[in-house]
Amino acid sequence: MEILWNGQSCFKIKGKNASLIIDPFYPEFTGLKLPKDLSCDVVLSTHTHEDHSNTPAVSGQILTITGPGEYEVKGVSVTGVQVYHDKKEGEERGKNTIYNINIDGLNIVHLGDLGHVLTESQIEELGQTDILLIPVGGVYTINAKEAVEVITQLEPKIVIPMHYKIEGLKFELEGVEIFLKELGIETPAPQPKLSITKDKLPDEMQVVVLEK
Repeated sequence: MEILWNGQSCFKIKGKNASLIIDPFYPEFTGLKLPKDLSCDVVLSTHTHEDHSNTPAVSGQILTITGPGEYEVKGVSVTGVQVYHDKKEGEERGKNTIYNINIDGLNIVHLGDLGHVLTESQIEELGQTDILLIPVGGVYTINAKEAVEVITQLEPKIVIPMHYKIEGLKFELEGVEIFLKELGIETPAPQPKLSITKDKLPDEMQVVVLEK
């Protein structure tokens, strides 16, 4: 299974039998470019903001998921859990869906624009987390300190930071180095993609920074 990052919260996940794209953005809104190949079997959007909801740009999908519920296609199971984009139960920025994607025996959790630490019921509903895709740039989402708290809640084996300041992004977010400092680790060398199988998960939590 492979995970590739396209900037912001947009990832492509390639499994043995299916592929997914999560949170494709509108380039004119973000200032970032999307890859030319945006074909997949399943496209997911965590919420309707323009840096997360460009599902029309994706082609070939069998299923489009835009909210909470349980879904299955081509051996991939997805559980969507409703949370919020802020600390006031959506009063400021609305709702957000976090997804647990079970593919090739791995549970990949994408938090979208999570705006708060999780409740016990949300953690229970979400289930096991092997790989966590977590926003760390603050401003519109949880900040670095809160991201570390959520990591403690979910206990993933691999953490991939997202939704932080990178070259070309039109709006201000904190850089990934603030999150890494809060976590107490040095900045790892960025990788073009994560290739992983269930039996290769590390014993100790590992942070993987992906290249845009």
